Amino acid sequence: MPKSVIVTGGSKGIGWAIVETLARSGYFVVSGSRTTRENIPSDLVSKILQIEIDVKNELDHQTLVDLANDGDLELVAYINNAGFSEWRPIENVDEEFIGEIIRTNLIGYFWGSKAASIGLKDGGSIINISSLAAKRGTSNNSAYVATKFGVAGLTQSLCKELGYRGIRVNAVCPVLVETEGLIAALNERHSPAKGDSLDFLKSFSQSQSPLLRLPTAQEVANLVRFLISDDASGISGQSINVDCGVLPN
Repeated sequence: MPKSVIVTGGSKGIGWAIVETLARSGYFVVSGSRTTRENIPSDLVSKILQIEIDVKNELDHQTLVDLANDGDLELVAYINNAGFSEWRPIENVDEEFIGEIIRTNLIGYFWGSKAASIGLKDGGSIINISSLAAKRGTSNNSAYVATKFGVAGLTQSLCKELGYRGIRVNAVCPVLVETEGLIAALNERHSPAKGDSLDFLKSFSQSQSPLLRLPTAQEVANLVRFLISDDASGISGQSINVDCGVLPN
């Protein structure tokens, strides 16, 4: 039976790297995001189904699960990835902003995990794309950090709750990965880059990373591919860094 996976926020950045990697690894990928991606490589067109969704809407996640289990497909993994980052000092955090970031970065992961718990057969996987921000706070980033700490708690709890069915739940925690979304966020004046994203990333990689570089979206996708495979059958409840050694543990 063909194996399918779901990736939210799969049209760009880390999400697209995951979609492409899993499609090339033999999975049928259902990608749900606010916008669809144009110019899918011709050899992948038949392996990827793009659906416009809003991760804040619980029913949209169920729609993804129904599509991933349609016909002779069998859903084996749900990857919660959709989210956004924006630095704001606490005095600038208002109800609209905190509501949007929590509903997207945390509640959206709850809805995805709930739909996955219903749609996955025993032995499947849930992967939460988190951040190094799930393990340490940073200035002007309290809202985002709070959502990622929440994702760590969700991961650990669902590992215990769903383990009896053989469902493994893990989180992947990248440090700064150069994507269009990150560059846009870093170019805002309250970010640590102070609007100079490229210089900041270069300086950060040289001063904070033992490998003198930052990870790529492909390296994040490679870990996701491993975690949903049988080779990772004994790994659950973990939040695993992809950070080139920035935060050893």
